[in-house]
Amino acid sequence: MQGFFARVLLVLLALAGPVSAQDIVLGMSKNEIGITAFFNGSEILIFGALKHETAASSAGDLDVVVTIASPRDPVTVRRKDKRLGIWVNVEAFDVDLAPSFYAVATTGPFDQVVSEASDLWHQISVRQLIRAVTVPPSTNNKDQFTEALVRVREEQGLYQMLPGSVQLQEQTLFSTSVSLPSNLVEGAYLARIFLMRDGEVVSQYQTSIDVQKVGIERWLYNLAHERPVVYGLLSLAIAIFSGWAAAAAFRLLRG
Repeated sequence: MQGFFARVLLVLLALAGPVSAQDIVLGMSKNEIGITAFFNGSEILIFGALKHETAASSAGDLDVVVTIASPRDPVTVRRKDKRLGIWVNVEAFDVDLAPSFYAVATTGPFDQVVSEASDLWHQISVRQLIRAVTVPPSTNNKDQFTEALVRVREEQGLYQMLPGSVQLQEQTLFSTSVSLPSNLVEGAYLARIFLMRDGEVVSQYQTSIDVQKVGIERWLYNLAHERPVVYGLLSLAIAIFSGWAAAAAFRLLRG
């Protein structure tokens, strides 16, 4: 209960922050990403400027945080244990919403740039994004499942923490680049930019990046979902033709 009231207090402190005197002007190297059969990842350059309304608004140390998130979907995380010499699933919990890809780029160490209150209210870190979970009554510590999900996706390059990768010049111009992996899912990716002072958000801006299959990959995807019978027959025909062609080539080589 004390932890609950502490979180409420942190949120109230975040809401009581100063009124923004800056605007963010943003640019990106690309707003659309096409996934093809030969897609092996992409890199997005994010750049922009801070428009200060008064000279006082540019005073002091400012920081910039850039996040890119895929659409969030439910995820089931399972814990395995060894029983009678065999690894089996013994527990599972459902993450209500979690991004398949999430990157956080900052001008400095995350804990120094973003306060706990700002992180809690604006859900900047990936752990805040996936905090809402449903677990069995027998589970005592749901955080261990959350940490396991984050750890696995960090090892896969799907969750990225990039401290110091945002370059801020003269308190005005900022830029960073984020590498996107090859196994992206389709959807509207949300890019958010936060202007920070003393760990608090003083201004923010967001836009979207459209990621979708293109070319024959889009045609096959639509065919599989809209006409599964036709897609199945086509796959069977291709398999039969491939087998026949391989057999004919083998006979030709032997002859």
